[in-house]
Amino acid sequence: MAQHNSLGKAGEQAAIEFLIKQGYTIRETNWRLNHLEIDIVAQDSRPRLHIVEVKTRTSDEHFDPLKAINKTKIRNLVAAAAGYISHYRLHMEVQYDVMIITGSPQNFSIQYIPDAFYPPLRSFR
Repeated sequence: MAQHNSLGKAGEQAAIEFLIKQGYTIRETNWRLNHLEIDIVAQDSRPRLHIVEVKTRTSDEHFDPLKAINKTKIRNLVAAAAGYISHYRLHMEVQYDVMIITGSPQNFSIQYIPDAFYPPLRSFR
């Protein structure tokens, strides 16, 4: 496995552990719909579905988390979430969160950004 892949997996595991400690239930990890993927699907006690995008880097020196989640990434996450909701016939609110994991697996720093973005509105033109 490439080094960046193992770092990403370790970052996702750290994100999962963080969410569990916060009281979330993990429903899925790396859920796929065709070419789309959701890193983590979690649920809180409201119940609200959390679609969590995890970005893991060794350093935050040249890393702007807001630029990591671009329009294409948002569109893909929203489409994947719609597929997930349809597949499981869920009726609950959805929230899109981002987790920024920096450092090494032995010493990760975790920044959790709840409600990081909202689904884009559709234009009727």
